[in-house]
Amino acid sequence: MTIHRRQFLHRSMLGSALLWTAPGAFAEALTQTPAQTEGPFYPDKLPLDTDNDLLIITDKITPAVGEVSHLHGTVRDAKGEPVRNALVEIWQVDHNGNYIHTRGAGKSGERDANFQGYGRFSTNRKGEYYFRTIKPVPYVPRTPHIHVAVTHKGKRVLTTQCYVKGEPLNAKDGIYRGIKDAAQQASVTVEFKPLEGSEAGELAAQFDIVLGLTPADPAH
Repeated sequence: MTIHRRQFLHRSMLGSALLWTAPGAFAEALTQTPAQTEGPFYPDKLPLDTDNDLLIITDKITPAVGEVSHLHGTVRDAKGEPVRNALVEIWQVDHNGNYIHTRGAGKSGERDANFQGYGRFSTNRKGEYYFRTIKPVPYVPRTPHIHVAVTHKGKRVLTTQCYVKGEPLNAKDGIYRGIKDAAQQASVTVEFKPLEGSEAGELAAQFDIVLGLTPADPAH
C-alpha cells in the first residue's frame, strides 16, 4: 500500500469513526442495510490475487482502466456496535462491463486483464474496511453497482449491492427499485466524491453497513 493510500485510509477511517460517536437514540435509529440478490456472476473461480486492491494484480505494473475509487466504511450491528473480523467481499464488472466469471463477458469489449474484479478485506476492531477499485459502470440491463457480501464467524450474514448516487439509470433498475423502504434505498446509494488532494482525479465513496445482528445474536 503506497504512502498516499495509507494516508487516505487513516483520514477516511477517522472520519467514519467520528460519524458513529453519538450513542443512545442515534444508534436505535440505524437503518439496516437491505439484503439483495447475489446475482449470477459471483466468481466461479477466484482470481489468484484476492486482496483489497482491485487495480493491480500480483506483480503486474499496468493498472486497470477506470476511475480510481476508494471504497471504505464500517460494518456495525443493529445497535451500532462495530463488528470486528467480518470478511467483506466485493465484486463488480470492469470498464467494459465484464465480470470475472466464465459466463460474465459483456458485449462492449474484452475483459480488462488488469482488473482483479473481486477483493476481500477483514474489518479491524473498529469494524472498518477499505478497497481500492474503479467507479462502477453500467451494463445491460443493470445500473452501475458493486456487489458486497459480509461473512462473520464462517456464516454469510449479508449479501447486498451499493449504487452510485445521482446515477440516472437507478430509476430504471428493477433490483434497485425493488428496495421499497426509502431509508434502506438511501443506505445503499453512495456518493463518489473527488478525493481531496488527488491530482489524478481519484474518487472516494463511503458505504457503511448495518447488519441485522444484535449483541445477543450467536453469530455476533
